[in-house]
Amino acid sequence: MHVENEQNPPAFTVAEICAGAGGQSLGLHKAGFRHVVAVELDETAAETLRQNLGAPVVVGDVADPKVWEPANYADVTLLAGGVPCPPFSAAGKQLGTSDERDLFAWAIEQIPVIRPRAVMLENVRGLSAPRFAAYRQRVLDRLEDFGFVGEWKLLNASDFGVPQLRPRFVLIAMAAEDMKYFRWPEPDGRARTTVGDALFPLMASAGWPHAEEWRRLANDIGPTLVGGSKKHGGADLGPTRAKAGWAKLSVDGRGVADAAPGPDALPPSQVMPRLTIEMTARVQGWREEDNYSFSGRKTSQYRQIGNAFPPPVAQAIGESIRAALLREGAPRTDIADQTDLHDPVYRALSRSEQPLSLDELVAAYNDGSVAAVQQRLAALQRDFELVIVEDQGVDRYQLGEFRGFTGQADHWRHGVIARERNKIS
Repeated sequence: MHVENEQNPPAFTVAEICAGAGGQSLGLHKAGFRHVVAVELDETAAETLRQNLGAPVVVGDVADPKVWEPANYADVTLLAGGVPCPPFSAAGKQLGTSDERDLFAWAIEQIPVIRPRAVMLENVRGLSAPRFAAYRQRVLDRLEDFGFVGEWKLLNASDFGVPQLRPRFVLIAMAAEDMKYFRWPEPDGRARTTVGDALFPLMASAGWPHAEEWRRLANDIGPTLVGGSKKHGGADLGPTRAKAGWAKLSVDGRGVADAAPGPDALPPSQVMPRLTIEMTARVQGWREEDNYSFSGRKTSQYRQIGNAFPPPVAQAIGESIRAALLREGAPRTDIADQTDLHDPVYRALSRSEQPLSLDELVAAYNDGSVAAVQQRLAALQRDFELVIVEDQGVDRYQLGEFRGFTGQADHWRHGVIARERNKIS
């Protein structure tokens, strides 16, 4: 796919951060958005973007002002991105703000700089876990500070014709007058696409006589593709559990093949086939008509695909954003002057000028359990400073600084990025 730059500025523009190889980018293009800039750390993925999007691509750490100036893209329609997943992934250590790759909070701080009409940020399901309730609450509260209303939703790619589950946790935010017209996309109504149906033409393309037999065996959606990072992962389909899931669909997940099975290849009951790069792209939601090519060697290509946001999901969300900005449909009545409450303990602490006791926090939590509040405090303390003061024999809690990176010039993240630039993805 190649999209020519238009001479006249399009009505719906997007600045995309952490753009990867362009899964989200392609979906947004199909939804009617055009890039004014795409920022990506990995040079090979950036080359993929250049080859396929025809949009300005900037290479480097998105939080480095020497790489790009967000203010130069003020008043873009949409600020979008798939900020790095490892800080929140259950497959990792869920370090949150202690992971140098955490850019979610930084991205939120760009809203008053770029002044977009809408924001779309996606990440792994792990960000929806109780561990990050305070983190999410801070995001929503910062959005409120900027005059935006934010909503989170967990979407499964399999609901949009993609032959894998791939749950993604998506944040959409707009001003209230636009947000009341936003509705999350519904499943497209088509029968769920199985791996066998999606990949049969490719499996049969080199003359494998057992392709139809394999199609019948691969009669379900696949596990989530795991692209890994420069620190971990290679050209295979993921950790042990993922490989076992692929084996149930008669796919050998221990590597990626260079070509589809040929006329002399054994039946899948004897030797399970491996997926090619083109097949993994199809599993991730790229379609034949996209005519999309990936730069680099096989491991890099697979990593780009495995870490991508499925284009059909991005397209569906993009169309919902576009409809909201056009004020299509009847306005919603369920978002009037309120945002979802993810962590009442954080909310109480952040809005109190005085330290609060456990009893006061229990009352704010509406849970009636000291143990539940203590669990919240323990999780909160991983991403925020928590000051405990004794007042007449009673411990009181006061919220300190957010530990995360929001653009501070003296933050420890800068040193890590400088030392390990070639290992971070």
